[in-house]
Amino acid sequence: MSNLSGSLESISLTDVAQLLHVNRKTGMLQVNSGKVSGVLYFSSGEIIHAETKSGRGEMAAFEILEWVSGQFEFLTTQVQIPATIRRTVPDLLMDSARLQDSRRRLDTIFPRLTAVPWPTVPPPQLLEGLKMFAEERRILPFFDGYRDFQDVMDASGQNDVAVRQAAAILRDAGRLDILEPDAHVTVVLLKSGLFKKSGHLELAKALEGWWTVLGPYRQGIRNLRVIWPKGPAVERVEFVSGITDHQLAIPRELMQAWGLTEGSHVKVRPAP
Repeated sequence: MSNLSGSLESISLTDVAQLLHVNRKTGMLQVNSGKVSGVLYFSSGEIIHAETKSGRGEMAAFEILEWVSGQFEFLTTQVQIPATIRRTVPDLLMDSARLQDSRRRLDTIFPRLTAVPWPTVPPPQLLEGLKMFAEERRILPFFDGYRDFQDVMDASGQNDVAVRQAAAILRDAGRLDILEPDAHVTVVLLKSGLFKKSGHLELAKALEGWWTVLGPYRQGIRNLRVIWPKGPAVERVEFVSGITDHQLAIPRELMQAWGLTEGSHVKVRPAP
């Protein structure tokens, strides 16, 4: 049974959560915000679980509580789901507010999650004299000069605020560079023949020259990360003459496997 619904332009989710908390409601708060949706599960006024497409538990709750547009509907129903959130609504809302403040600040420092963080100091000296929480220290091994912020989030299981906060500490200490190595290229067919095998990708030598001036790639580039419509892939790459700076030559079998055609546009950057 639905007994509370409305628009997030009229009332914030924070206010809705506080209302359900005060009235000790049990049920599901379903929220739709554009292309994303999520559910907050209430039991006697407390949020005990949350789910979105990208996560569960507290991180999902924080994600939902940041939405400022869309529709919500509370359904009064029995909730039989394992609890993944074990603190009060006021505590959760307070942390959500802190998280949103931190995200706004970090958005001004690292506005693009496609940027690649690269520590410029080796591990023994990287943390010397710095104060970092344990979860921030666990993120650092993923700053390898190849993963962008989104990749680091996926690999470490941490949200964007934790990842970018770790990067900000290193940046403020002068121990981190932010790289933007992505190149936008057009797919062409890699021609093979009797004396030319096709078990690799090909790019122009000019791109190799651009990349190898950047710290993590100075020792040479053997592999390429290709970001195509269905996700990323890593393949061996060779840099050759006779191809334009904005073309990526791909063997026919890979083009077919990836669902690409000549003229398709993809992003590429070096891979380990």
